[in-house]
Amino acid sequence: MGTYRVPRNTKGESRILVIFSTKALIYTIVGLGIGYVINFILSLIGIHGVGIAIMVILALLGFSIATFKIPNMNSKTAISQIAGENIDDIIIRYIKHNRNKKKIYISQTKEEAEFNGK
Repeated sequence: MGTYRVPRNTKGESRILVIFSTKALIYTIVGLGIGYVINFILSLIGIHGVGIAIMVILALLGFSIATFKIPNMNSKTAISQIAGENIDDIIIRYIKHNRNKKKIYISQTKEEAEFNGK
């Protein structure tokens, strides 16, 4: 009998830390960097303990933005249309949407569309 290689999923083995994907690690480092700047400014003023707490909160916020998705709500709201998408994708889409202030978006319900003959 010959030897055979058994295929296995090695996608997650190249991560630096197991809980971090590359995107989550980048967002966490950015959150830590912003928190460090705030900590530095607060330490110049003379407030020392609050800056570290702000660093931790911003690092956790960055990690959660990169990792979590919008939950599925069983309702007919705008949130149900974006269920299952990453939070950072929603934030980026919102920023791009607000850049185009000159465009006018018109939406109508199904009843209005049927009434107008579309």
